[in-house]
Amino acid sequence: MNRLSRRIAAVAPSATLAIDAKAKAMVAAGEDVVGFGAGEPDFPTPDAIVEAAVVACRDAKNHRYTPTSGLPELREALAVKTKRDSNYDVTAAQVLVTNGGKQAVYNAFATLCDPGDEVIVPAPYWTTYPEAIQLAGGVPVAVLADETQGFRQTVDQLEAARTDKTKVLLFVSPNNPTGAVQTPDEVKAIGEWALANDLWVVTDEIYEHLVYGDAKFASLPVQVPEMADRTVVLNGVAKTYAMTGWRVGWMIGPKDVVDAATNLQSHATSNVGNVAQRAALAAVSGDLSAVAMMRAAFDRRRQTIVSMLNEIPGVTCPTPEGAFYAYPSLKGLLGRDIGGRTANDTLELAAIALEEAKVAFVPGEAFGSPGYGRFSYALSDEAIVDGITRLQKLFA
Repeated sequence: MNRLSRRIAAVAPSATLAIDAKAKAMVAAGEDVVGFGAGEPDFPTPDAIVEAAVVACRDAKNHRYTPTSGLPELREALAVKTKRDSNYDVTAAQVLVTNGGKQAVYNAFATLCDPGDEVIVPAPYWTTYPEAIQLAGGVPVAVLADETQGFRQTVDQLEAARTDKTKVLLFVSPNNPTGAVQTPDEVKAIGEWALANDLWVVTDEIYEHLVYGDAKFASLPVQVPEMADRTVVLNGVAKTYAMTGWRVGWMIGPKDVVDAATNLQSHATSNVGNVAQRAALAAVSGDLSAVAMMRAAFDRRRQTIVSMLNEIPGVTCPTPEGAFYAYPSLKGLLGRDIGGRTANDTLELAAIALEEAKVAFVPGEAFGSPGYGRFSYALSDEAIVDGITRLQKLFA
């Protein structure tokens, strides 16, 4: 008899968190490591949000159970925020507050998928998506787009992957790990394709405010209103408001889907911590001035890291349009002598970089695209310059 269930034993650990944990352990041991691994803003949570949490701690009503679906005032505020930020009209009854964006991902696929249902997953993909789909009994079907097409899947590619078992399309723009942003016209075309084929769409919009230059965020159910009854929107406060540790996310969808996901969550975690919910309420109800400041810093760092990575012989780094990740091709470094060592894949290359230069990045294997690496630029300007300079010397 197996000690672990096959379902849980098959879950791969999060590569991004594993890299981040190893880098932090090295730092704790006194080593000077620059970590480009985790997608975590280096800014503190804005003061007004923190103060709202302090006040909430002293209010006894926040010391008790509250509705699984979320504080009523937060659900209402999230409906208002969704209209403000993406022009998508929803009601509070369509909102479920979750323990971070990851629980929203898990809830969505657990609620929609039966065993054997196929989910089209754009690749490169965030590591959690395939695992959540498989835990739900679904089958992830990766559709790869590389840098020659701006890491953006076409309708023709999606159609080629569709079978009679396809139930859901995962849609992510801005994208983690590539930083790709689909144009409004591309979003509309993909939404119309999903509608014509009677598919569900799960769209992750957690990087909606982090777009740069001429890129524009577009919400799929806004571009194709007929898809509203077959779309689940995922989001959270982590990236926009520098609140990764507060663990507040949400899913928005048709009421029957949200009610079913709420039932699931009632048996898993019940309500999200009330103090964190009060902080999230302050975040989404406030203005976006702090967000604009952080986005300007990310934009500056984006340009720095792309320029410096492209100075390394054998590295080609497209300019990301959104989120806070650079996703260079590192294929030109494979098979080369690197201080007496040779990397045959980007897993080995990442190990060499960490051991020899004390620089941590996540290899493309974690995202379904070997030969690449993800470098978060959600760290200080000085750390970016230091870390990439080390790699320039190592890979010279």
